[in-house]
Amino acid sequence: MQAQSMLSGSCPNYKIPSIPTFKNPFFSSLTSNPSFHFFLQSHNYVSFKTHHSPCLKGFLKKLLFCVNTTENDVFEEKDYKKPQFVKRKKLAVFVSGGGSNFKSIHEACFQGLIHGDIVVLVTNKPDCGGADYGRSKEIPVVLFPRPKDEPDGFSPSDLVAALRSLEVDFVLLAGYLKLIPAELIRAYPQSILNIHPSLLPAFGGKGYYGMKVHKAVIASGARYSGPTIHFVDEHYDTGRILAQRVVPVLANDTAEELAARVLQEEHQLYVEVTAALCEERIIWREDGVPLIQSRENPNEFS
Repeated sequence: MQAQSMLSGSCPNYKIPSIPTFKNPFFSSLTSNPSFHFFLQSHNYVSFKTHHSPCLKGFLKKLLFCVNTTENDVFEEKDYKKPQFVKRKKLAVFVSGGGSNFKSIHEACFQGLIHGDIVVLVTNKPDCGGADYGRSKEIPVVLFPRPKDEPDGFSPSDLVAALRSLEVDFVLLAGYLKLIPAELIRAYPQSILNIHPSLLPAFGGKGYYGMKVHKAVIASGARYSGPTIHFVDEHYDTGRILAQRVVPVLANDTAEELAARVLQEEHQLYVEVTAALCEERIIWREDGVPLIQSRENPNEFS
């Protein structure tokens, strides 16, 4: 409520200063952007729930910096970052199992680490742990594909219509074991991500999932493994690779030990990539390779 009072001007000990008339390049670009006025009123940007507060605090910090800057202050381009008003993205997550990556992404959204919100969960197993978690957080759960004996399931066209009605921006597969239909891929080009528990293109494709992947890695004698995040096409694990994280395969590893080591990296990597996705920091190279732009230095990519 304190934040709300500050914005409304009703806080007895604080008033937002009037907008100065001097020319400050940072402040001019801020106030000239139509989104500036929308920002103060839109639920997409200002909410007094905990998981939106970092966005609000960061905005107020920039605002107070600008209004306290004197008329004679001069900035060069390298001394400040121009504000980039990016709308809060809406995410759909697909799961088939426990949904640990789904949970880590949801928690990161709640904590303000991701500029987005999960608005729907899609699963082919309505009783899986991921679906239970989604319902406990009041996230709508959709059954897809439709089983023959389940009238409530969605067809591919139903699913596309539902995601569009929810204004979903990106689809994240988090342990979803079904092949994504062509209708969905066409509806969301370069907007569907998957995470796989090996360093693709090794140990990927149909039949390589879960513990089967880690057993195959150990049996091969590979010294390294790790998660891969890639864009989804119409085949299993063949889309463009976006990010990877490497872990060692130890001499006496069991599949369970390797899986735990990879999963720990998965949780961190998927949050980082989703944050970049929602901040529109995915850049496509001329040869079709996607890169992640650094938040701190736009000229650096990974």
